Amino acid sequence: MQTQPESDAGPGTPQLASLDRGLSTAGALGANIIDMVGVGPFITLPLIVTAMGGPQAMLGWLLGALLSLCDGCTWSELGTAHPLAGGSYAYLREAYGKRWGRLFSFLYAWQLLISAPLSIASGCIGFAQYSGWFLPNASRWTLSALAIAACIAVTLLLLQPIGRIGAVTRVLGAVVLLTLLAAIVVGLTHFSAARAFSFAPGAFHLSGAFFTGLGAGLLVSAYDYWGYYNACFLGGELRTPERTIPRAVLGAIAIVGSLYLLMNVATLGVLPWQELTRADAGARRYTMALFTERAFAGHAWAHTAATAAVLLVALASLASIYGLLLGYSRIPFAAAQDGNFPAVFGRLHARLRIPAASLITLAAITVVCCLFRLQEVIASLVVLRILFQFLLQGIAVLLPKHRRERRLPGRFRMPLYPLPALLATAGFLFIVISRPQIFAELRLAVIVLITGLAVYAIRLRLTRNATSVGNTATLH
Repeated sequence: MQTQPESDAGPGTPQLASLDRGLSTAGALGANIIDMVGVGPFITLPLIVTAMGGPQAMLGWLLGALLSLCDGCTWSELGTAHPLAGGSYAYLREAYGKRWGRLFSFLYAWQLLISAPLSIASGCIGFAQYSGWFLPNASRWTLSALAIAACIAVTLLLLQPIGRIGAVTRVLGAVVLLTLLAAIVVGLTHFSAARAFSFAPGAFHLSGAFFTGLGAGLLVSAYDYWGYYNACFLGGELRTPERTIPRAVLGAIAIVGSLYLLMNVATLGVLPWQELTRADAGARRYTMALFTERAFAGHAWAHTAATAAVLLVALASLASIYGLLLGYSRIPFAAAQDGNFPAVFGRLHARLRIPAASLITLAAITVVCCLFRLQEVIASLVVLRILFQFLLQGIAVLLPKHRRERRLPGRFRMPLYPLPALLATAGFLFIVISRPQIFAELRLAVIVLITGLAVYAIRLRLTRNATSVGNTATLH
């Protein structure tokens, strides 16, 4: 067993011992890829095309990739500075100092109890949605039961040592990439440029409606790209985090971003975008199945090919659930190790050496979130994550403390600093303020903030009282 090296931690950082550093660069890259891809692009393509009103949706993918690359530089800087379990939890604690850092890291971990299950549930709901291809008359509750079953099955699969988990992520990452590549090959071999680039009149007219659509499209593409940072949550289990984190983060964005854009163009070259925007179209639920069936129209095996596509997408969705649960389960663990969360989350399984209590708790909350609708899940998730994580991290790399330390040995240094961090922050702010229902969507964030502050204040008072009683007992 390998413990956390002292040189990895910043000043005042507690030792997160007992986690095994057994995850290689390939395993970390695989974890990022399966977290990024999963079921997202296969079910959200109709959402982004509808939001942007046509094939100009590819602009959403391009800008989403640029936003992710800029933010990936922030993650790489913070990840190599503090390669610890929990990722963002450690970054916020270290960047904002003893007082504010402890509060911000707690609030991040607190909101994660909602946002992480929402993210995981989106993969479960996507799996159930595509499974509906085999159950055409299934009710909403039947599909919810399938989503819950997927969550439970993946949780059981994650109850194994990190070495085996790394091997699984590599295999699932390969399957996910092959699924994307298969869709691209099918699309490009049956491609119609006239269909793919049939822009509506005024598609690029810079009106208020254009920017509202762009904001909605960016929200969806941001959701689809997110996951490029999954390896950062596993910082305490990476073999060489100073090299692995930048390679896994930026490499995953480059690979997946290229494939997303190609898949978007290839799909629209086969399946008319007008069909994707119709509320009653089967393409909105089984995009890749209908796409495959349309590509092979006239062949006796067209329906069989569509069924194979459904199975691949379902497997990709299970892979995303696997990657999400894996990464997020380390954050409550890190908060508990820091004394900022109940101690039960900081316990490791005696034999597996993984945070089983944290893993099972997140899975249990995810089961409840599986009862929601997909669009509700995505909007709530993105707004919460931007406010409690991405904006705080973007500001963190601009603070004097980080500016002084960023040139220490073993740190990644973003090119053109601080421009990427500023661009990422501006992009995330645009996504939030461009939402037409911004105040309704901010309600959940306000509720999380108020309850988080209340719980933090109560825990702080109880801790101070316990310390005071201990000091008094020592004096007597």
